Amino acid sequence: MAALRVAVPALLGLCLGLGPGPASAAAPLVIWHGMGDSCCNPLSMGYVQKLVQKNIPGIYVLSLKIGNSLMQDMENSFFLNVNQQVREVCSQLAADPRLQGGYNAMGFSQGGQFLRAVAQRCPSPPMLNLISVGGQHQGVYGFPRCPGESSHLCDWIRKTLDLAAYTQAVQEHLVQAEYWHDPLKEEDYRKYSIFLADINQERGINETYKKNLMALKKFVMVKFLNDTMVDPPISEWFGFYKSGQAKETVPLQETSLYKEDRLGLQEMDKAGKLVFLGVEGDHLHFSEEWFDTTILPFLQ
Repeated sequence: MAALRVAVPALLGLCLGLGPGPASAAAPLVIWHGMGDSCCNPLSMGYVQKLVQKNIPGIYVLSLKIGNSLMQDMENSFFLNVNQQVREVCSQLAADPRLQGGYNAMGFSQGGQFLRAVAQRCPSPPMLNLISVGGQHQGVYGFPRCPGESSHLCDWIRKTLDLAAYTQAVQEHLVQAEYWHDPLKEEDYRKYSIFLADINQERGINETYKKNLMALKKFVMVKFLNDTMVDPPISEWFGFYKSGQAKETVPLQETSLYKEDRLGLQEMDKAGKLVFLGVEGDHLHFSEEWFDTTILPFLQ
């Protein structure tokens, strides 16, 4: 959702280049930013890219840009149909010769569920490990704290979602509506959500989605334990509100998605492929030390 905030001194400077660098034994890394951010912000995705490249010399890092400019990339995180974004990313990955042997993926906030859609829909080139940093895999039911600096825009988004999240016009043109999950209107969600309900198998079973997701070596989900932006925070671990109300939450293992194993998550869990990590801090707040010791091992 929001631009990354780190608990270490921010890096200054220009957007980092995406050149291949020297040969490396590490798999390439693809990263996707969150709402209101862009591919190469030196305080967020540029910072992450720098951390990875510092610790894994020679690794190729592709920070996804949706659009022809950084401003367009940021605007598209609010207004470009997610299904179209996923198609564009799949085309980018398929055309990149450095990814054809497989790659790791790391998505921040909404970029986490978007990269999961890539894993489910586009198995070539193969995604090896998926790291979701604050991704909302069961969607959201509110934005308690406005992300970024565009408070007027976020206020408008809140009002629009409350009033008309499942209308066709809003679903087609407002990104956050496409993962809006109203536990008081489950039938509307299942019927009209054009993105999240599809990738979460709410309208039927797409065996290809299941097969492709289960091909991951690891699916890592990071939850921010003091999150004030995501509602409910347990969505970052694939849990959600118990249907019909918006107070009590249930973990992934108690959801019908898991019990019916519609995505293969139960089987992945039993095989040790699901990793649930918690980190102290608000949404996308973490230290360099935590990143180095906890996340980098999945990339090496």
